[in-house]
Amino acid sequence: MARLIYAALSSLDGYVADSQGNFDWAEPDEEVHAAVNDILRPVGTHLYGRRMYEVLVAWETMETAGQSPVIRDFAEIWRSADKVVYSRTLKKLSSARTRIEHDFDPESVLKLKAAAQRDLSIGGPELASLAFRAGLVDECHLFLAPVVVGAGNRSLPTSGFLRF
Repeated sequence: MARLIYAALSSLDGYVADSQGNFDWAEPDEEVHAAVNDILRPVGTHLYGRRMYEVLVAWETMETAGQSPVIRDFAEIWRSADKVVYSRTLKKLSSARTRIEHDFDPESVLKLKAAAQRDLSIGGPELASLAFRAGLVDECHLFLAPVVVGAGNRSLPTSGFLRF
């Protein structure tokens, strides 16, 4: 069975974005980016919420000539994977190998894990919280930025006991 992996860049106080939705403070350095690449390399399918997809879809067409090897590597990892976007409002996809699901169904994700030849990742804290609560997440990697933002979008669910 494939693993479902959650990886996120987080502030020291547990946020992926501040109260205005900004996350520019979370841009990874080369070493962290390389570690994220290593975690995502075995992933064959990414599960995203709409907002996370809208941030990451830039990798689909990003010009990588002249970029660092770690940036080129991430672009290739992202482009070569299938993507499932969970959204009721997104009407148009801007990337290959991508489909929309209107609702997150834990049973469907469990079947996807069972059938997958490669691991899956889940991106976006709101979508990930649904997977955490359903007991679907097998691995969690939080990369901490040396900043405290005080409020915003939490990297992990705040209620309930979670075990991996």
